[in-house]
Amino acid sequence: MAELQKLDKSTDAKTIKEIMDQDGACILQDVLSNAEVDQLMSELMPFVDRTPYGADAFTGTLTRRTGALAARSAACRELIIHPNIVDSANEFLLRFSKKIQVHLTQTIYIDPGQGAQVLHRDRYAWDKHLSAEVEPQFNTIWALTDFTKQNGATRVVPGSNHWKWQQEAKDDQICQAEMSRGSVLLYSGSVIHSGGENLSELARMGLNITYCLGWLRQEENQYLSCPPEIARNFSSQLQKLLGYTHGNYALGYYSDPFPEGELGAGIQPPEHAVGG
Repeated sequence: MAELQKLDKSTDAKTIKEIMDQDGACILQDVLSNAEVDQLMSELMPFVDRTPYGADAFTGTLTRRTGALAARSAACRELIIHPNIVDSANEFLLRFSKKIQVHLTQTIYIDPGQGAQVLHRDRYAWDKHLSAEVEPQFNTIWALTDFTKQNGATRVVPGSNHWKWQQEAKDDQICQAEMSRGSVLLYSGSVIHSGGENLSELARMGLNITYCLGWLRQEENQYLSCPPEIARNFSSQLQKLLGYTHGNYALGYYSDPFPEGELGAGIQPPEHAVGG
C-alpha cells in the first residue's frame, strides 16, 4: 500500500527536494503550535463563514474555498514567508526559473457529507502546454484541523509525478495525507491528488498556499486579491513573492497611466506600485 514520508519539521530544503523529486509529496509534522493554528482560525473563519459552497463537483458542493488570504490575514502572511517552506520551494523550483511567486492562497473547508474530489494534477491550471520535464509548482496544505481518513484527508498518489498524463491510479496506489493539526503536506504540481471524502461529523479545514515559477500566470490574481494599497505595507520579501517584482529580466513592468508629474512618467518596475 502506498504511503507518504513523514518528516521532522526541521528537515532541510535539500532533503525535502530529493523526496519531492522521488515521491511528489511528503509531510512535515507539527510545524505550527496549537496557539498559532488558533490564531489562523480566528483570523480566517469570519471570511470562511461568508463564503458560498462550490458550484460543481470539482470545487465541492459542500466545500467552501476562501481566497485573498494575503490581504485578509496577518498570520497567513507569516505562513507565506515561512523560512523552511520558502527555502524548500526555492530549492525545488529555481531549476526552472530565476524567481518564484505565490500562485494561490485558499482555505478549503470541507463539510460532512462532501464526496471525494476527482483525482487531478494542479499543473493542469496551464493545461498540458508545459513540458513534463518542467515542474511548475511547489504546493502546501496546512492542516488547521487534524486530517484523518474519516474526515477527508487529502488523497495522494506517491510517484505519480513521473507518470504519463494518461495513466490512472489504482486503489492500492492512493494514500491519504493523515496528519496532526499544525502539520503541512508538501506536494508538487505534477503529483496526482484530490480532496478526500468527509465521512465524519465535523468539518475538515486546510490552508492551501502554493508557489509557482516566476514567469507563469498566477492562478489567483494577486494584484486584484491583494492590491498595491494593501501590499505596500508588507515586507519586501512578501511583496516580491506576491508578484510585485520582475518575473525575469523584463516580465511585469508597467507604463504609468497618469500624467507626467503625478506619479512619475514612463516605464516603471512593479516595485514602484508598492513604494519600492
